[in-house]
Amino acid sequence: MPPVFAHGRLRLYLLKLLDEAPRHGYEVIRLLEERFQGLYAPSAGTVYPRLAKLEAEGLVTHATEGGRKVYSITDAGRAELAGRGGELADLELEIRESVSELAAEIRDDVRGAAGALRREMLAEASATQTRVEDESWKAAKEEMRRARQEWKEQARRAKDESRRAREEAQQARRQAKEAQERAREEVSRLAAQLQEQFAKSGGMLGSLAGSWLGGGSAGAGGWGGAAAGAAGPGEAPRTAAGGAPAAEAAAWAADVPRTGDPVRDLDRLLDRFRDGVRDAARDHGVTAAQLEEAHAHLAAAAARIAAALRPSR
Repeated sequence: MPPVFAHGRLRLYLLKLLDEAPRHGYEVIRLLEERFQGLYAPSAGTVYPRLAKLEAEGLVTHATEGGRKVYSITDAGRAELAGRGGELADLELEIRESVSELAAEIRDDVRGAAGALRREMLAEASATQTRVEDESWKAAKEEMRRARQEWKEQARRAKDESRRAREEAQQARRQAKEAQERAREEVSRLAAQLQEQFAKSGGMLGSLAGSWLGGGSAGAGGWGGAAAGAAGPGEAPRTAAGGAPAAEAAAWAADVPRTGDPVRDLDRLLDRFRDGVRDAARDHGVTAAQLEEAHAHLAAAAARIAAALRPSR
């Protein structure tokens, strides 16, 4: 499939989606996948930078709800959308044509194969009828009878294979769902371990992990010290609401959709973690001392995750 969006077209379509209703980033990604029937699936690294640029230009704004950024179009964004109405109509027509083109190709292939088979059978029957006389005609009739019987048998086998394929597909979906649940549990476990490590070590990134993994942003203390939910050295992890760190870790990134591919799902979780850290840095700033402390925490976290992902011996 050729590139879906030419230069600037994705930006225009994001404004259209936000004009329909306020949405958070992963909801925008899911909507694009649905509208392209799975033929186009943008990554978080494609969508979030464009949303940030639109916000910097004053075309969209965001509010934080439940630890997530929900983007809404501004009056300036609606004005640009109205001014590019003709271009948007052309874009939507191209999208519909791209999606329907594949379906049309599949229908044509099936229809052409069926027609060719029918013509081949008619031609063979006609040639057989022309060649045979008397006893030969009887032999031809027997041949046709066997052919019909064989056709019925092939149809029966095809039906059985189709049924087995459906059963195998159902089993594969069940296995994929089980694998997805196992991956989610593993990621939650790793997140809980990271939160506990960061909370015990204290400092800027420990505070950030304690509050952000629980669904919020950096605490009022900023990057300069531990937030209200962080624990000092030797203390047990705690949260601002008094809840258990494991429960907060299990709730972290619960809105990130699972695809059944653990590698792709882990990549999406890393995108979410990176975006949260960048948001905190942008909102509060980073000093040289905080950078060094963050470096140490990230190095420890990377080592723990890499060790967890190595095959067990």
